[in-house]
Amino acid sequence: MAKEVQGDRPLVTNRKALFEYEILDRLEAGICLLGTEIKSVRDGGLNFRDAYVEISRGEATLVDCHIASYSHGNRMNHETERSRKLLLHRRELDKLTVKVSERGLTVVPLRAYLKNGRVKIEIGLARGKKLHDKRESIRRKEIERETRRASRSRGD
Repeated sequence: MAKEVQGDRPLVTNRKALFEYEILDRLEAGICLLGTEIKSVRDGGLNFRDAYVEISRGEATLVDCHIASYSHGNRMNHETERSRKLLLHRRELDKLTVKVSERGLTVVPLRAYLKNGRVKIEIGLARGKKLHDKRESIRRKEIERETRRASRSRGD
């Protein structure tokens, strides 16, 4: 599990990816953003729905990530659905490339947060869950919810 660094400010989490995939490994990556994009992200305009990481030609790219147009932007505002380059160390990129090509795994964005004033993306090496695994996750969440509800009612 990725450790929380003091001062991190979470911007968005990809809860759908945590439900749809089994996360095998996590990495922190920087992201190349334009000026209006960073302002929009800080205002909460980032959405990871259907986003994934594509590795090709020695570069990692975040694809289908939606960053809303900046409200105070002018005609030079950014495209909302453009692909954005992720910044990783060479050995991390090589490791991801090998694992994705050999095992048929995928890389998905898990969360975005601010670290020292810069946007960081936590990406995860993931394997798709089967239907029975998803049912088990739902069952586990319901049991946790019921136990919390029962402990609250006893505490009153």
